[in-house]
Amino acid sequence: MEESLDRVELGWMEALSQAFQLEDVDIRTYSPLTLAYMGDGVYELIIRTILVKRGNCPVNKLHRQASALVRAGAQSKMMEALEPMLTQEENRIYKRGRNAHPSTMAKNATMGDYRRATGFEALMGWLFLKGQKKRMVDLVKAGISYIELEEGKWTGSR
Repeated sequence: MEESLDRVELGWMEALSQAFQLEDVDIRTYSPLTLAYMGDGVYELIIRTILVKRGNCPVNKLHRQASALVRAGAQSKMMEALEPMLTQEENRIYKRGRNAHPSTMAKNATMGDYRRATGFEALMGWLFLKGQKKRMVDLVKAGISYIELEEGKWTGSR
């Protein structure tokens, strides 16, 4: 199963590359904020997919449930559980994102939460671009489980 998840996603990336004549770029050349930009979208898609696959419900309810996990505070809390699980290379990417200096900040987050969330998103973007979807899903699952343990059931649970 682990290989099939990555293989399916790589096929999608290959299709995009062919359709739009995208050249391979060395992922090491991306800034941590570019990785975070990618990770933000990928993470949002993961959360939305989980919610939609759990069953049909009103869109405003889906939005509230997704917002509970995509906000900076939730991502920062997830990193409490994930940081000890990271490989040395993953930790380096997380820290690059965390230590980057974004030009904006979330309205309802502390600077510390926002920086840890940016590190989390950079890690998600890096894993996605490296084709390590299974690892990304495993980390998201561990992070969500941690939030559920710490704060009670996630509002996304049905």
